[in-house]
Amino acid sequence: MRLLLINGTVVNVFTCETERADVLIENEKIIGVGDYADEKADIVRDVRGKFICPGLIDGHIHIESSMLLPGEFARAAVCHGTTAVVADPHEIANVCGTDGIEYMLESSEGLPLTVYLTLPSCVPATRFDEAGATLGAKDLDPFYDHPRIIGLGEVMDYPGVVAGDPGLNEKIKFAAAHHAIINGHAPLLTGKGLDRYISMGIRDDHECTSAEEAKERIRKGQWVMIRQGTAARNLEALLPLFDEPWSHRCLLVCDDKHPADLMANGHIDDIIRQSVRAGKDPLIGIRMATIQAAEHFGLRDLGAVAPGYWADLLVLDDLDTVAVRDVYHHGVIVAENGMVADWKAPPVREELDKKVRGSFRLSALSEEDFRIDGDGVKKCRVIGLIKNELLTDEQIANIDFKVHNGIDPDRDLLKVAVVERHSNSGHIGLGFISGTGLKHGAIASSVSHDSHNLIIIGTDEKDMAVAGNRIRELGGGCCVADNGKIISEMPLPVAGLMTDESAAVIAEQNASLRESVYTLGVPRDLEPFMSMAFVSLPVIPHIKMTTKGLVDVDRQRRVSLFAEEE
Repeated sequence: MRLLLINGTVVNVFTCETERADVLIENEKIIGVGDYADEKADIVRDVRGKFICPGLIDGHIHIESSMLLPGEFARAAVCHGTTAVVADPHEIANVCGTDGIEYMLESSEGLPLTVYLTLPSCVPATRFDEAGATLGAKDLDPFYDHPRIIGLGEVMDYPGVVAGDPGLNEKIKFAAAHHAIINGHAPLLTGKGLDRYISMGIRDDHECTSAEEAKERIRKGQWVMIRQGTAARNLEALLPLFDEPWSHRCLLVCDDKHPADLMANGHIDDIIRQSVRAGKDPLIGIRMATIQAAEHFGLRDLGAVAPGYWADLLVLDDLDTVAVRDVYHHGVIVAENGMVADWKAPPVREELDKKVRGSFRLSALSEEDFRIDGDGVKKCRVIGLIKNELLTDEQIANIDFKVHNGIDPDRDLLKVAVVERHSNSGHIGLGFISGTGLKHGAIASSVSHDSHNLIIIGTDEKDMAVAGNRIRELGGGCCVADNGKIISEMPLPVAGLMTDESAAVIAEQNASLRESVYTLGVPRDLEPFMSMAFVSLPVIPHIKMTTKGLVDVDRQRRVSLFAEEE
C-alpha cells in the first residue's frame, strides 16, 4: 500500500533545516521526499501548514517506572510522538530474574511503538542489595539472539567496573562479543576512574547533573543522555549541551516517568518544549531525539524523514511546541488528531504471567519493627534528599531517642525503613531522612530501586506498619497512611511494579496519591514516591538505605547509623 503526505514542511535532521516537500511511503518505508504530488497512492493526505518530522525515540527508559504494562505505556506515549524506546527491564529482572525479561519481551511485541530492550547488567545492582534474583553473564547471553535486544543495560556498579570485578567484566565481554551497545551509569565519576570505566567499552551516560560533568564525558568519547524525568530533572543544568560542539553527542531520555506526569505533560516531546522555552532551537532537540538516538544504538534506517528509512513519522501542528497531530509507525497511522488508534495489547503466556505476580514474600509488620535501639541523644547519619536529583547528602544530626524514638517532623527528621520482601529474611534497614516535608502519617511503596524491596517513610511507627502491611496485602503498590488508616493507595500487582489498569486510571490514582501526601505537608514541587524510590539505590551518591542498613556509596561500604561510632 502506498501513502502520500503532500504539501508538508519536512524537518531534515541531517542538516537541521526545514523544507517544503511531499513524503511517499510504501511497504512501511519512505521511498521519496520531494515533489511527489502527481504520484499515485492508495491514501493521500494533505498536511499543508504542518511539519513532518521523524518519530521520537526515548534512548533510556524503564517502562516499569511508568507503573503501566508495556501496552498501556505505548497507548500513553504514542500520542506524544514516541515511536520507539530503548528500555532497560532491570526493575522487573531484580524481582523475577529471566522470567521478568521474558515477560517484558512478550508483552511489548506488536505495539504501535517499537520497544528495544537492553539486558540488565546489575541484578542485583551491587553486593549491598538483596534482590529477588541474581543474573550472571551466562544467564543473559541467550537473549542477545532476540532481534529487539540491542545492548547491555546501564552498568550501575561503576566501582566494580573500575576495580575489575570478574562478574561485571564477563557481562561486558559477552555484550562486546555480540557487538551490543553497553550503557553507562557513573554519577560524578571523573578523571582516571572515568577513563577506566569508558575503556571497558561503555559508550554513554544518563547520570550527568552538571554541564562540566557532561562535557568531560563527551570529550572522552561518550554520548550524554540529557535526562528529564519525574524525579531526576537535569535539563536546566545541561542546557549548554544544546549548543555546539556538544549537541551532536547528546540524546534526550526520561529514564523514569510516572503516569500522571506522562499523561499530563508528555514524554520526549515535553523535553523539547522545555528546551525551546529556555531559548534553544527545536530542530536541535528533535535531532537529539531522533537520528542521534538511532545512530548511537545502531538502529539502521530509523530516525529521519529520508528515502529508505522506516516511516515512523509525526505530523506537527507547530514546531516550537511539538504539537503532535498525527503519528505513523512503520507507515501505519497509530494516532490521529491527538487520539490513539484502537488496538489490543499482545497476550502473554499464562504460566509466565503467573510467575510475575504474587512476588511478595513477607510476614506482617508491627510498629515494633520500626523501633531503633537508641538511648539518649546521639549523633546520627541522616539521608538528605536533594530537590530534583537522585543524589542524596549525608547529614549529621543530634537525635533524641527519648522523644518519639528520634522522629522530629518539626526538624524534618523522619524515619525511613527498607524491608526485604523477596524471601522473608526479616532484614529491615532503619534510619532517618530529611527533605520530604512530611508532617504526619507515612508513605510506603514496593517500588524502590533497584532491588524493589518495601520502602517506608513516616512520622509515626504505627502508621509505618499500617502502610507497609497494606502494600503486603496488595502484593505491591504505593499507599499513604495517617492516624492508623489508609487514605490513598495504588495497587501494583505485577512484580510489585506495574498494574493491569489503563493509563487513565493509574494516572488518576497516581495524582490522588500525590494530593494525599501534599495534605500531609509534602511541598507540591516534590514528587515524593519517585524521590523515595531512589533512597535505596546504593549506586548513586552519597548515602543510601538498604535492607541491611546504611551504605556510603562514595566509599562503597556499610556505615553505622550512629556517626559517633566511626
